[in-house]
Amino acid sequence: MSELVTGDAVVLELRPARLPSRALAAAIDLAVVFCVFMLVSVVVGIASVTLDEAAVAAIGVALFLLVLIGGPIAVETLSHGRSLGKLACGLRVVRDDGGPIRFRHALVRGAMGAVEILMTFGVVASIASLVSARGRRLGDVFAGTLVIRERVTAKRSVAVPPPPPWLVGRFSQLDLSAVPDELWLAIRQYLTRMHQLDAGVGRSMAARLADEVVSRTGIAPPQGIPAAAFLAAVVHERQARDARRVFTGGRGASSAAPVPVGGTVGSAGGVAEAVGFAAPGGAVAPGGSGASAGGAGSGAEEQNGAGGSSAGFAPPG
Repeated sequence: MSELVTGDAVVLELRPARLPSRALAAAIDLAVVFCVFMLVSVVVGIASVTLDEAAVAAIGVALFLLVLIGGPIAVETLSHGRSLGKLACGLRVVRDDGGPIRFRHALVRGAMGAVEILMTFGVVASIASLVSARGRRLGDVFAGTLVIRERVTAKRSVAVPPPPPWLVGRFSQLDLSAVPDELWLAIRQYLTRMHQLDAGVGRSMAARLADEVVSRTGIAPPQGIPAAAFLAAVVHERQARDARRVFTGGRGASSAAPVPVGGTVGSAGGVAEAVGFAAPGGAVAPGGSGASAGGAGSGAEEQNGAGGSSAGFAPPG
């Protein structure tokens, strides 16, 4: 896997093509080009029977340049780096930053290809591809391009476990704009692998990630909420907001103001009441502070089963 950085500072993970697949693609391209060259040569040879030897030699050189060199250049330019051989092998030529190639890239690759592929029977290109860390030949080095594999084996994605039902929607007014993408990625990786970790290590990682989320949002969950369940609920809220923006074009996103910080980060009184969910043993119901005592007891009973399988989420340990 190769990491490329685009002009927008976005890191792309691309799989460079190696010598075997590139050699097969080049063999297919050369076979097609030589077939076209022979066909055109026969037609031109029949049409130029009455010409002298100098004219026939000039026509032969022109055919060589136009068909064997100009043809691949035109095909790569028009197809944005996908010749017939590369299409058959699932390869594509891209720029160093991952973007599509243009005429100047194809021109440099074609000119260098005439030397390192046609004139040396591919020996120079093979040696350069073997020496290069990303399998590039000299034409790629001078043109600033890279041949990548487009058809790769799809990896099985692991879904993030859903939060307990009694935590779904409890962070609908939480401001998540200050949480960076790196932290979201770390949380997702932890949630998908938490049951593979040692119980003590998993709890410490969850606590550290939860503290980072709290420091970014300024709101802490009520006391007694497992850190893993808190992280799952926050990730679920972010995914729900992203889904609303996608399906409604941003019009359906929550327009409510961010929850103000009503006290210290570690307090569970006014903070829990602002966020809208009850800590175990507290009197704040999920729907707000005006709920009845029966509703509060029901919420407490649900939260007492946070670690059970009936909630659909089992924190490690």
